Amino acid sequence: MLADVSLDLPIRPVLPALLDALRTAGGAVLVAPPGTGKTTLAPLAVAGAVAGRVVIAQPRRVAARAAAHRMATLLGERVGDRVGYAVRGERRVGPATRVEVVTTGLLVRRLHHDPELPGVDAVLLDECHERQLDADLALAFTVQARATLRPDLWLAAMSATPDASRFAALLGADGTPAPVIRAASALHPVTRVWTPPPRPVTPSGAGRVDPALLDHVAATVRRALAERDGDVLVFLPGVGEIAAVTRRLADLRGSVALLPLHGRLRGAEQDAALRPADRRRVVLATAVAESSLTVPGVRVVVDAGLARVPRMDLARGLGALVTVQVSRAAATQRAGRAGREAPGHVYRCWSEATHARLAAQPEPEIATADLTGFALELAAWGEPDGSGLALPDPPPAAAMTVARETLTTLGALDTAGRITSRGRAIAGAGAHPRLARALLDGAPVVGADRAAEVVALLAEDTAAGPGDDLTAGWRRLRAGADPGATARWRTEVRRLRAALPAGADGRRPTEHAGRERGEGRLPDDLAAGLLVGLAYPERLARVRRAGGSAYLMAGGTEAELTPGSGLTGATWLAIAVADRSPGAPTARIRLATGLDEATAREAGGPLLRSAREVTWSGGDVVAREVVRLGAIELVARALVRPEPALVAAALRDGLRRGGLTLLTWTPAARALRERMAFCRHALGPDWPDVGDEALLAGVDTWLGPELAAARRRADLARVDVTAALRRLLPWQQAARLDELAPERLTVPSGSRVRVDYADPAAPVLAVKLQETFGWAEAPRIAGGRVPVLLHLLSPAGRPVAVTADLASFWRTGYPQVRAELRGRYPRHPWPEDPTTAEPTRRAAPRRR
Repeated sequence: MLADVSLDLPIRPVLPALLDALRTAGGAVLVAPPGTGKTTLAPLAVAGAVAGRVVIAQPRRVAARAAAHRMATLLGERVGDRVGYAVRGERRVGPATRVEVVTTGLLVRRLHHDPELPGVDAVLLDECHERQLDADLALAFTVQARATLRPDLWLAAMSATPDASRFAALLGADGTPAPVIRAASALHPVTRVWTPPPRPVTPSGAGRVDPALLDHVAATVRRALAERDGDVLVFLPGVGEIAAVTRRLADLRGSVALLPLHGRLRGAEQDAALRPADRRRVVLATAVAESSLTVPGVRVVVDAGLARVPRMDLARGLGALVTVQVSRAAATQRAGRAGREAPGHVYRCWSEATHARLAAQPEPEIATADLTGFALELAAWGEPDGSGLALPDPPPAAAMTVARETLTTLGALDTAGRITSRGRAIAGAGAHPRLARALLDGAPVVGADRAAEVVALLAEDTAAGPGDDLTAGWRRLRAGADPGATARWRTEVRRLRAALPAGADGRRPTEHAGRERGEGRLPDDLAAGLLVGLAYPERLARVRRAGGSAYLMAGGTEAELTPGSGLTGATWLAIAVADRSPGAPTARIRLATGLDEATAREAGGPLLRSAREVTWSGGDVVAREVVRLGAIELVARALVRPEPALVAAALRDGLRRGGLTLLTWTPAARALRERMAFCRHALGPDWPDVGDEALLAGVDTWLGPELAAARRRADLARVDVTAALRRLLPWQQAARLDELAPERLTVPSGSRVRVDYADPAAPVLAVKLQETFGWAEAPRIAGGRVPVLLHLLSPAGRPVAVTADLASFWRTGYPQVRAELRGRYPRHPWPEDPTTAEPTRRAAPRRR
């Protein structure tokens, strides 16, 4: 077939080497820069060397259709003759078709249906560097099918910027990497023009792109139109940004055609952006135009430097598209669009220094995306963990665990991780497993047509149009308010409708619908709410405060409606789309519909739980019988006679939260605790630890009987803490406690003075100095190990000395104290030799 094409492109010289590699090794990696013709000439060359059909897989529908049209044009034929294509909802092939361009997702479906790929002699995986989930699966499944069923099948991975050694290893056999074939650079040079914004812009993320950057992109487009010839291709991260920049350039419409190019357009609208026009064009595109597309007439690329990628918040079950900086590989692909037909220029809206810091390759989708559908594909293939497959990267363990748990809840996997018959039905629907579940389970309730309509809208939620009301968007689509969106939506509705099993038309009346309408047909909002809830039960949400915009989702995440939303005040919502920016306290509701509690209960049935709860709440024991939908409390009734064990557990929790201050610490209890702490410090760890942490951790050991008898916080306040603490002492320690840590010590005067053990390292005996006359040294406790710290007091009870070395004090400190105080307290004795003086606790009588 290549002989029928006269166009000479840089890929031609290496095509014989590619064919030789495929003949000898069966697999190859083709590295060819943008503009060399790999997407169009390589399939034609391979088709001329095999008898069967050549399938070339593209990550995007736009690229698949464009590649087929380009090859057919080169052959001077119509699409559907020797070159055809198949994408979701559309197929143009015929009996003479030798080259068929498909999406990677469609190739995965065919491999599931028949992994031998009958009639196919070669599979070419184009733009393998993009690392979308379907592309990884298509590679892994084809490699295994070739190894086990089709050793004659040729398999090639193609890209301008792949990790060539990695793909060569995956496509090799018997430990030998597949050959790597490299083509020369693009035919025409592309000059880089660095155009960073004049002032810093807000970093990208889950929110909208900084309007200042969009202003700068629009200004750069105007500059490029003034400085260069030819059409301009502008790369922006999403449809919203395309619309925003188009509005900023609206005054140019008289002289320039402003054309959008993205995956949500109808085929005819996409084709319009890929055809030459009668005037200069500005094509504003998403990443669909990065590769495998030639936009004729383009001599200039304006690159905003941003890409939109999926991110999954595993903890909250929320997926979102976030805006990130483009990788260097993707920037190279984008720049190459300007040099396809002639020398070109790329205006990069960032600095050369920033470019050097960009990631070399785009982050693979497997590292960040929701893996529920991916896990189901693996299970359907028979490799639930993917360990036996040629995946470029293994799936993250945490994301796979969450995915399997979701699939098990849906009934798609059994407890061993194997796919069930229900799982095969879900996989056969050709939609995300959550949406397939909603379709299959919702159709008998709301009707097959309405189920397919809502699920088709959920599959491409932006078709709902402006606003966050899903039901309103559904009605707009049915009315045909947006012909382009409506056409795409109806195509998907027909596909989903056909995927339903026979008999799905029968409607199952619901009790609450019958009460409301006297019939089995649910109103639109409840039907939509039921289907959204079946798909995302953890996103069923109830308003926090009547009339407010804050909601609690069944999954436990709080969510807010955007200001001015028409859904504000709805008691219940079924949330189809929500995202949460990193660090934000709540999620933002993007698309939802109102419903009632009965429908929420029906949709979220597996999340309904009834339980008797005895908890510590508000500073006391609360005993209730509770019905919950996930984290949402539906019904709560007081329990009259809660189980004692549950009450004890709640009291333990209260003690851990509120601390030991919930108990009444009498002076005797505090003193006992301090004496026990002193023994542990002085005598070692054989003595019980009575610190806060230890007492709370061992509360059952010393407070068990009291907890078993208590019913509320007030009962804790009545506990005899002194008696409870003594339970910690073995009888041997209890017998020696008064000896080792006496409560009081007898001083020379005969008084029994209390010892203060507040500091376990230095117990204190505060005593009047005159009562210690005759003591040669401070008394010792803990079996003579520890001297007490004497606080010697004046007759007025004020400390005059602190010492543990009484003999030294008598020699050096006492004379000074005597000199200072004997005149102030003349009725008290101040002998010159206190060690031989008579101790006393009384003063001399006053003279009359």
